[in-house]
Amino acid sequence: MPTVNDETKEAQFKLVFSGPALSGKTSNVAAVHGALDEEQRGDLISLNTSSDRTLFFDYLPVNPVLIEGYQTKFLLYTVPGQVVYNATRELVLRGVDGLVFVADSDPARWDANLEAWENLVGTLRNNGREVDGIPLVFQYNKRDLPNAVPLAQLEETLNPNRYPAFEASAQTGQGVLETLEVLSGEVLRRFHEQRQLEAAARASRVRSTSGTPAW
Repeated sequence: MPTVNDETKEAQFKLVFSGPALSGKTSNVAAVHGALDEEQRGDLISLNTSSDRTLFFDYLPVNPVLIEGYQTKFLLYTVPGQVVYNATRELVLRGVDGLVFVADSDPARWDANLEAWENLVGTLRNNGREVDGIPLVFQYNKRDLPNAVPLAQLEETLNPNRYPAFEASAQTGQGVLETLEVLSGEVLRRFHEQRQLEAAARASRVRSTSGTPAW
């Protein structure tokens, strides 16, 4: 649900990177930040524990493009992967406009992937949302591992509905911008469609009012 200011003509979209702990969510956002020119990005804010795991979220405003006369701003967040931070995860996911699920290709993290996916679905439901109602892209990170889980196995288990998916290595930047480009494009497409529906509804109300006899 984007934040839209009709006076300033600005639409702000919240994109969240979810997934198990240490799957590469923070590395994704850092890679995006590093790939953009300074005038295209704000400061990257990272709050970490002493073990260098994300504690709260990373915040990255990506400078606006124009759509339907509105300046668009993307706010990129990561959510902590550890179960102990469920309350924080629920807060960060509130009002999300688009999701990237970052799955870990390390076979040792297979159960963590499944737990993180189930947790994401449950957290969204706690917020009154369903995952299939939100633009979603899967990213299979750490594909450079020599023993990486086969892509077909990841797709079959995590992505049976065949959402857009990318192989990636967040440490090198492979697949990172492609993931974000597809997600942001789908978010903007839905925003455009919603604005068209709203405009049509307003026009219908005006026609209905103007056609009412004045007696």
